[in-house]
Amino acid sequence: MTTTLAVANQKGGVAKTTSVASIGAALAELDQRVLLVDLDPQACLTFSLGIDPEDLEVSVHHVLTKGLSPAEVVIETEDGVDLLPATIELARAEADLLTRTGREHVVRAALELLDDEDLDYDWVLLDCPPSLGVLTVAALTAAQGVVIPLQCETLSHRGVGQLLDTVHDVRRFTNRKLAVWGVLPTLYDGRTNHARAVLETIAETYELDVVEPPIPKTIKFAEAPAAGRSILATSRSSKGAQAYREVAANLLARVQG
Repeated sequence: MTTTLAVANQKGGVAKTTSVASIGAALAELDQRVLLVDLDPQACLTFSLGIDPEDLEVSVHHVLTKGLSPAEVVIETEDGVDLLPATIELARAEADLLTRTGREHVVRAALELLDDEDLDYDWVLLDCPPSLGVLTVAALTAAQGVVIPLQCETLSHRGVGQLLDTVHDVRRFTNRKLAVWGVLPTLYDGRTNHARAVLETIAETYELDVVEPPIPKTIKFAEAPAAGRSILATSRSSKGAQAYREVAANLLARVQG
């Protein structure tokens, strides 16, 4: 069985893409077969894994709007994960899909094609764009669970309620089985009372689980994309890399029951 997990937050700068790349690489270290799907027109995930979006002739845009088989687009990366890459063309997909019947199901339909191509993955991680538009709704419709990365600062959780409203609507209309797996605290500075208080407030206010452990704030994360690898490759023994390994192990344990 494939576990499809959306990583979503309409606020930018919360380490969403870093989390997708790092959790994916950590799951690969645990001998899981992993596909990462870049649904952000900024293509940050694609770039951070060492692929220049401008060099790509086909991307996830062609899969979602032109019916191209994902098998023709998937790229193997040095981090041991496969990638369905994005380019700036994906910005057009929102407009292309708006008038299309069944637009909420385009990501799910694309992932079902992987089964037809005998591309078996244990995990599919969906890197959602920083908005609550068509692509995010389509990702939530395709997923079994959603993880919300959240910077532990007061202003960062103002949009959580909106995201949870969207999740509620998706549950009602397109994906009854969608579950919120919890909040993943990122850019966490445990030395400050403020960070700890924000974390407790979020869990209580929204009645959400917290995905452990919090991801610490470190410059090592900024260095990784420049090398075209995840932090697990560029700084293997750092606190950030170790935290993502623990997160991945906890997510795997949840699935294995």
